[in-house]
Amino acid sequence: MDNSIRAGVRAGDPAAFGQIFEEHGRAVYRYAVRVSGDWATAEDVVSLTFLEAWRLRSRVELDGGSLRPWLLGIATNVLRNTRRAARRHGNAVARLPPLAVVPDFVDELTGRLADAAQIAAAKAALQQLRPAEREVFALCVWEGLDHKAVAEALGKPVGTIRSRLSRARKRLRELTREQLADTVGAQGGGQRRPTRGQVTDDCASAATTLKETYR
Repeated sequence: MDNSIRAGVRAGDPAAFGQIFEEHGRAVYRYAVRVSGDWATAEDVVSLTFLEAWRLRSRVELDGGSLRPWLLGIATNVLRNTRRAARRHGNAVARLPPLAVVPDFVDELTGRLADAAQIAAAKAALQQLRPAEREVFALCVWEGLDHKAVAEALGKPVGTIRSRLSRARKRLRELTREQLADTVGAQGGGQRRPTRGQVTDDCASAATTLKETYR
């Protein structure tokens, strides 16, 4: 990145902020969708991320590369705050009287996809990862940042990023395998449970499809 952009951001130049939004706004949105699993939440996260970037503009170093790790680091903090707010909201709602059940059409829509079971299993597995592991997985695997850039974004040592990514990959495989096995079992009948190799292949296919879905 031209260091003049960094200087412009640090100085609060609207044109510089407009440029980094054009260059990295979509990446922030993708990351927020993958971590939160919700498009509406992701839109809010993008807005809050760039508002926070404006507030923190004086911290931008004049020398350096792309500002994407910096923005994704801010987005990570926004997502954490969003999760805390959602938990507080959920606790408040739980204390309210129960409402009438509203039909859920998500399964009907997902069922139109040929690989619905794999997608559902991978999505469910991803949401079961620890937040810190899900953040690292999304930044490394889906955003394509290297370990050093992710360490910069999250303010953690590179070794911590490597270990979290390794745990996330292992846990995601295990959780997806369990989800798929449960799906096959729920379908009942004489269907044969998938072998380990088959489930691993399905997991890889589902991860690829999810990546395209959230692009």
